[in-house]
Amino acid sequence: MSDWDLLSSYAGLLTLATFSVYTGSFGSLPPPKRKVAKGAESVPLDEEDEEEPPERLSSEDAWLFPIIGSAVLFGLYLVVKYFGKEWINWLLRWYFTLAGIGSGSKAELLSISLRSPSLFLIPLGAVPSILYTFGGTESRKSALLTDILALSFSFNALSLLTVDSFKTGCILLSGLFLYDIWWVFGTEVMVKVATTLDVPIKLLWTKSLVFSTDRGFTMLGLGDIVVPGMFVALALRYDHYRALQNDFKAGFKKPYFYAAVIAYASGLGTTMAVCALDLVQRDDV
Repeated sequence: MSDWDLLSSYAGLLTLATFSVYTGSFGSLPPPKRKVAKGAESVPLDEEDEEEPPERLSSEDAWLFPIIGSAVLFGLYLVVKYFGKEWINWLLRWYFTLAGIGSGSKAELLSISLRSPSLFLIPLGAVPSILYTFGGTESRKSALLTDILALSFSFNALSLLTVDSFKTGCILLSGLFLYDIWWVFGTEVMVKVATTLDVPIKLLWTKSLVFSTDRGFTMLGLGDIVVPGMFVALALRYDHYRALQNDFKAGFKKPYFYAAVIAYASGLGTTMAVCALDLVQRDDV
């Protein structure tokens, strides 16, 4: 028997995750270069116009990523298990509040000028973080606030952190594939940490067609968005690079990008379908 509430929940998560990867990939593209009129004198760029190169993940970093991630995850698990969750949640809540303000406004607080739209975007971007932190327990349980902040974090991560080659991307995905097998299915560590920490590091969707919270939520961690999303963003940048070689004038073809997006959505959708089928069979038993 089909559980349409559960299926709709997974469909909502799949849509949010794919949307996040799609938009974040475009955020990773290099900014267009300004054209200078012929005969015009070169003028130094303002501080606002200077773009710092994004952080690039090399093959050496990719090998270490699962090891460092395992150490951090297991450390959080030990803290939660032996010292309780209250103080670590308090500390992380403040950290994510400040990070959420920056993510929501898409600006660095220390590089604001009077000509910058950041003066208007930062207060607007601060609203979800402030509501999440100071709005009480009900606000922190709000799927809407959690998803807004989580989507902001994932967009900025995909925009700022990039892999330098397809080789690096394959190493990263292969290492984290083994990482997930052990920490998610081999132990209780991942589930324990994800369900204990009261921070917006996951996407939520109600298990209901009418968005009722009676049955709770389905959950997708940001790692399942950002890590494969880095590979998808690399495919888009490769399409962009190929277009630059042909001196394109407007939009460019994106065969590698679309193939990567479809592969991501298909893989995630298959995983969710298996999980939904397993839960429905358990309920029937």
